[in-house]
Amino acid sequence: MSQSRSNQKDAYALILEAIDSGIYKPGDRLVESDLAERFGVSRTPIREALQRLETQSLLERDGRSLIVASLDHNQMAELYVVRRELEGLAARLAARHATEEEIKVLKEMVEADDKLIGDPAALSKANRRFHEQIHLASHNRYLVQQLDLVHRTMALMATTSLAAEGRSEIAQSEHKGIVDAISRRDEAAAGEALKEHISIAFMTRLKQDASGRG
Repeated sequence: MSQSRSNQKDAYALILEAIDSGIYKPGDRLVESDLAERFGVSRTPIREALQRLETQSLLERDGRSLIVASLDHNQMAELYVVRRELEGLAARLAARHATEEEIKVLKEMVEADDKLIGDPAALSKANRRFHEQIHLASHNRYLVQQLDLVHRTMALMATTSLAAEGRSEIAQSEHKGIVDAISRRDEAAAGEALKEHISIAFMTRLKQDASGRG
C-alpha cells in the first residue's frame, strides 16, 4: 500500500472514530485545516476522507461547509427497518455457520457485559462489539459490509437506547436469548430473536425522542 493510500485510510478511520465516539456530533462543522492539525495528517487525505464520508451520507453540505449529518424521524425509521432485516439474517446465518469457538466468545461477551449494566456509554460500545461478533459469525462478507455501514450510520444518533431506564437489563436478557438460539443451531429462532431485539430498541428510541419533545 502506498503512503498516500495509507494516509487516506488513516484519515478516514480517524474521522469516523471521532464521529462514532461522539467527539464530533450531528451538526458539528468539519474543517479540513482543523482536522489535519488535530490528527497530524496532511490536508489531501483529509479532503479525500471527507468526500468519502459525504458519499456515505455520514456528512452533509451546509452551504459551503461539511457538517456531521443528522437523522430525521423518517431516516431513523428507514435505518431501523434495514437494520432489523439484516441483523436477523446475520443471526440466522450465525446459527448455521458459527464455529463452536465463536459461540463460546458470544457467551463470554454477554457474561462480561452484565457487569456494565448502569454504564450506558460503556454498554453501548460493548453492545456494538457483540453485534459485530454475530455479523462475523455469519461468515458472509457482503452482509458484514452492509451491516458495518448501517452501524456507522447509527453513530449519527445522539443518544443510545440503552440509556433508557431498565433497557440495559432487558437488552442483556435479549442478548442471552439470541446466543442461546445460535448455540442450539436454531436458525429461525435466532433470526426472530434478533429482529425482535432491534424492534424493541427502536420503540425505546421513539419513546426517548417523544419524551425529549415533551
